[in-house]
Amino acid sequence: MGARYPLVLLILLLLNGANAALDPRVPEWLTLDGGPPLVVARGGFSGLFPESTKFAYRFAVEASLPDVVLYCDLQFSKNGVGFCRRELRLENSTLISREYPDRASTYNVNGEDLYGWFSVDFGSNELYSINVIQDDYARSNIFDGILRMWSLGDLVDQIQHPHIWVNVEYDLFYLEHGLSTEDYILGLPEEYSVTYVSSPEVALLKSLSGKLRSKTKLILRFLREDVVEPSTRKTYGELLKDLKSIKAYASGILVHKHQIWPQNKDKYLEPSTSLVKDAHAIGLEVHAYGFANDDPNLSHNYSFDPSAEYLQFIDNSDFSVDGLLTDFSPTASEAVACFAHTKNNSYALPPPGNAKKTRPLIITHNGASGIFSDSTDLAYQQAVKDGADIIDCWVRMSKDGVPFCLGSTDLNCSTTAGNAFAAKSNIVNEIQNKSGIFSFDLSWSEIQTLKPNLIGPFSEERLERNPAAKNAGKLLTLDEFLDYAKSSNVSGILIGIEHAPYLATIGLDVVGAISDALANSGYDKETKQHVLIQSEETPVLAAFKKFPKFKRVLTIEFDIGDVSKPSVVEIKEIANAVKLRRSSATRINGYFLSGFTDALVKRLHDAKMEVYVGVLKNEFMNLAFDYWADPMIEIATDTWSVVADGLVTEFPGTAAAYFKSPCSDVERNLSFIIHPASAGELVKLAAVGLVPPAPPPAPMLQPADILDPPLPLCTSQPQFRTSRCRLAPVAKAKADYTANLAAEG
Repeated sequence: MGARYPLVLLILLLLNGANAALDPRVPEWLTLDGGPPLVVARGGFSGLFPESTKFAYRFAVEASLPDVVLYCDLQFSKNGVGFCRRELRLENSTLISREYPDRASTYNVNGEDLYGWFSVDFGSNELYSINVIQDDYARSNIFDGILRMWSLGDLVDQIQHPHIWVNVEYDLFYLEHGLSTEDYILGLPEEYSVTYVSSPEVALLKSLSGKLRSKTKLILRFLREDVVEPSTRKTYGELLKDLKSIKAYASGILVHKHQIWPQNKDKYLEPSTSLVKDAHAIGLEVHAYGFANDDPNLSHNYSFDPSAEYLQFIDNSDFSVDGLLTDFSPTASEAVACFAHTKNNSYALPPPGNAKKTRPLIITHNGASGIFSDSTDLAYQQAVKDGADIIDCWVRMSKDGVPFCLGSTDLNCSTTAGNAFAAKSNIVNEIQNKSGIFSFDLSWSEIQTLKPNLIGPFSEERLERNPAAKNAGKLLTLDEFLDYAKSSNVSGILIGIEHAPYLATIGLDVVGAISDALANSGYDKETKQHVLIQSEETPVLAAFKKFPKFKRVLTIEFDIGDVSKPSVVEIKEIANAVKLRRSSATRINGYFLSGFTDALVKRLHDAKMEVYVGVLKNEFMNLAFDYWADPMIEIATDTWSVVADGLVTEFPGTAAAYFKSPCSDVERNLSFIIHPASAGELVKLAAVGLVPPAPPPAPMLQPADILDPPLPLCTSQPQFRTSRCRLAPVAKAKADYTANLAAEG
């Protein structure tokens, strides 16, 4: 592993865990008792493993805060053994229908006839033999069929954890089958450390009230507001309006998160309700459920960062819930231990510089393009606000030679050009192998009539980015970008250049335009802000050697597994840094992290070259399973295991939040640290046959992969010549050719 991450911290099973020492920070909380909110692991780490299994509970304990509460949805076998399983019908989360195809039944449950396989029709010995599967079909099935159903006794005996929450969803159903939940709970041995018992059925809670050990709290679980509670015949919406009556038999309530922070049909938050404050005023705890990192309906307010959602409920300056019931307890633990109460925190790992312990640079990818359309004024303003170190402008050229910032030469990618200029669509093989509407075919005045068009990479999977701002913002010329950067507090800018050889053939000198703009803005003499020039075209980088203050970054836009020594020499001649794809910095096999390209990064570092990695995106579909649908884990991995010098991201605010947290420093002696993922450990637990074959190793970078073909010959008409073409030999002898162009010829 990389030098930033000491080997002593590589704990095998626990990919991200807790340390023994206590965190010196003691923040004030707005919970009922003034302490930190509880993290409650629904079925253990059920966001990753099939719920309520050995792996799920063990990982929840190892990867979460020490006082994490393990949640068990109680179901009974016909002989009265309590098992942990969420759904009443077992066929959705087990292989029981395969084992016992003829033992399905139909029962009336709360007025609805349900057909399926029910635990009450099976003895405990039969249920112990049943293998389980992931009950959320959007999640990986790679652990299906290798884990068996667990009873509450298994959870107590094998995990030996002091905090267990038992939820009883269907007490009346079990009573109809001669099984008493009340008798079962009251008869639990002392070593069953049940600290919470919840149910949506009021009658059960009233019956248990006053009979349990003092350490066990009763919680009323609320269902949808229009659902009728069976014993009172009132809707849960009606019950919620009478909190005082609940106080008579329960210590708190468990409600869906949207009953605290409502969300409109467009997936934006509405003002919070007064529920938490009202409940706290009469001494009721409030716990919230419905949290999952991979929730496709996550509010746009959170920009696909699940930690931000937890913070909305525990660190909003008005109230804090008392517990978070979640499928991803490690991420909830991060929010409580690492990100709450840190807005004004002075701690932060410093960016690269003279400090001994530094962090990678936060480099934007077209500004904060995860929140606003790429390369717009709003995207850049958001990036600066969010704490980016380097903001980037990928320079495009209009037909009349105006350089401006945009993520792609094809205007279809992030503007409304397809509506207004469909007739301009054509194919330019030197640019891409599909049709497009290209910036060099439109004048700047035409481009100014376009609107930005924010399209996320996973929009077709319902993961839209900030649709309320889909067409917001305006495109900036290069001069406008430079002026804005100069007036901001960023530590530098990155200028990206693509397709310079082709642009030269049509009379557009992108390198000359950029050089002039930087010089006119004073960046050639700038000392406060760094200038990075990035391109995969080596002649372009060579042309900027005449600006010694600029750092040149070679883009390697294909996967590599290593770099040869001759290649390092070639890169060193024209670049100070290399930008790698994420898939070159880490090895991924079927969405599992299988390893790191340590030799590649080390060779580049040994040659005194920086390594930037990207592009990072927050959407959970962009993350390897080892990152637990949590973008913070990928940031931690790229920082401490890959040892990147810069992170290229579309969500700079997420990276900045990580580095502002004391938990980002794995060498600090805190109670909880956000550890990087441990490559190859998770896939070892997968079911045989479900892991895809390992892909062939990525090739080693060779000098031939680096050296571009020479720039095109200049035209015979001087008025159409640019500085980015090669003069014919005779003409060259007569011309005053600059040193860098001679090196490129």
